[in-house]
Amino acid sequence: MLKYAHTNIVARDWKKLARFYIEVFNCEPVPPERDLKGDWLDRLTALKNARIQGVHLRLPGYPNGPTLEIFQYNQTIDSDTQPAVNRPGLAHLAFLVDDVEFYCRKLVEHGGSLLGEIVATTVEGVGVLTVAYAKDPEQNIVEIQNWK
Repeated sequence: MLKYAHTNIVARDWKKLARFYIEVFNCEPVPPERDLKGDWLDRLTALKNARIQGVHLRLPGYPNGPTLEIFQYNQTIDSDTQPAVNRPGLAHLAFLVDDVEFYCRKLVEHGGSLLGEIVATTVEGVGVLTVAYAKDPEQNIVEIQNWK
């Protein structure tokens, strides 16, 4: 068997970041909340005395599909390097919506910010893409898109 399970975001404040994705993109918590620690976690993470707290969120449109895992470690490494759309590695999460402007406003109202502008372009053979890049409250990049 092969099946995609989840995408993880390590948060500075897991409760605040989970609330953002719940309120803006209608994600739903999948109980139980996690509070993980112990020798098994130290061995898995190669961290001494590791503790992880957080939650899995059901993504909109996928009642039994992959989840967005928002975890917070008791010990983190901060970086001066901010996420960027052109940096190698995980770049963004994308949400397909019916109204890009509405969701961009909602994102900003809940502590996010726009990265660039909302743009529309025709992709030959596919349709018209209306899209924006934005950031959640912890600066992770989110794409908000609509196809017609």
